[in-house]
Amino acid sequence: MKASGRIGIFDSGLGGLSVMAAIHQLMPNESLLYYGDSKNAPYGIKTKEAVYDRSKAICDLLIEEGCKAIVIACNTATSAAVTKLRETLSVPIIGMEPAIKPALSMTEGKVLVLATAMTLKEDKFNQLVLDMSAESQILRWPAPDLVTLVENDFDNEKLVAETVSKCFATLTEAPKAVVLGCTHFVFLKKEIEAYFNHEAVVIDGNLGTAQQLKRQLEKRNLCIEGIKEGTLEIRNSFGEAFEEKSKCMLSHLLKEAKHYGE
Repeated sequence: MKASGRIGIFDSGLGGLSVMAAIHQLMPNESLLYYGDSKNAPYGIKTKEAVYDRSKAICDLLIEEGCKAIVIACNTATSAAVTKLRETLSVPIIGMEPAIKPALSMTEGKVLVLATAMTLKEDKFNQLVLDMSAESQILRWPAPDLVTLVENDFDNEKLVAETVSKCFATLTEAPKAVVLGCTHFVFLKKEIEAYFNHEAVVIDGNLGTAQQLKRQLEKRNLCIEGIKEGTLEIRNSFGEAFEEKSKCMLSHLLKEAKHYGE
């Protein structure tokens, strides 16, 4: 592994671009290669075996491109594949984890975890809840329609508002915190905050993932030194149209982060 190599990032589609933005903000010198698997989205409704197979194929592609580390910018793929990928691949593999711990530290009330059905049922998530003795506080809330929304109709403000509202229509308890347990949902953060009248804190695990990546690179002396900004490349299994869409979404994220000084 060489410090000069790129960092590979992949997700089931467009959601992981929010993780890419967080990594670029924290480590602007690093060159990043993003692969969005929109052709096979959403992962959350597939079998665990199917998600692992897609994850392994994408990791193999990223390694062939010379990536020195890989970030699974997808909670579902992390749940289904991270352990086996770490056993079989030679580069560091960084996964996502729902930000339950910081959410619990902010409130003694209910914490709603918004994620895919696979993430919520996998042992990895349930062990995390068990380790923190938080079962009584956690509201599990699968939201596959929100993944589809971000992939296809993110720019349709009316549909976004309607879909977010429909997602929580049967919720009977008001949470004090909402954990975005899918990277797609970061694109809907403002709408989710508005739905709960800004009375629930809404958090995600993107910064924590970027920080963990940095620690792993530093541990292995793989960080890029200097002041030159790294390159950002995006690929998508749906081809050029989705790659252009991805570039626009990433640009929006980076401009917004800069505007708010994050």
